Amino acid sequence: MTALASRDPEAVPPRPPPDELDEVTLARAQRGDARARRDLVVRYQRPVFALLSRMLHGRAAAPLVEDLAQETFLRVFRALQGFDRRGPARLSTWILTIASRLAIDELRRRRPEVAPIDPLAEPAGPAAADADAERVRLAAALQHAIDDLSPEFRAAFLLREYHELEYAEIADNLQVDLGTVKSRLSRARAALRRALEEVYRAR
Repeated sequence: MTALASRDPEAVPPRPPPDELDEVTLARAQRGDARARRDLVVRYQRPVFALLSRMLHGRAAAPLVEDLAQETFLRVFRALQGFDRRGPARLSTWILTIASRLAIDELRRRRPEVAPIDPLAEPAGPAAADADAERVRLAAALQHAIDDLSPEFRAAFLLREYHELEYAEIADNLQVDLGTVKSRLSRARAALRRALEEVYRAR
């Protein structure tokens, strides 16, 4: 079967982007191969955990992140056979779609407990540099601003700025039109700018 496919240039699968699972492993995973499915989890668990951790920020949310990550991959494997390897959607985008929708549903149900962060807190140690202290203040202010975004705005912002999805991919991910994505990103960025301006005014 492989030999026949190799003779037909049209049948040779395109090389996936560097961060994507290769075509052969994906096909095996769709057929239920256990090793291929482990490879899929290894390849995508980091971005899934990163997205969920940012959506559900705070140490108190760590067990919840773990649960939602497991649920993400359970749903991935339940639906994997129907994923179109030749379609326009990247596997990573499809998986992040599942993770982000789980996070949005969770945030709609209840606001996660977030570990408090003092925007004016200095780094530990008596010799902390002013530059380090400034970075701590800015990072804390940004995280507070992200935490204050609505689930839908937060998802759009994180998918764009942290996971570098295209606007069209985010629209498909969140099941909204392109104009809504642009509006949510604009308003999210405006909120973050206001948060940073407040930090600078407080200096």
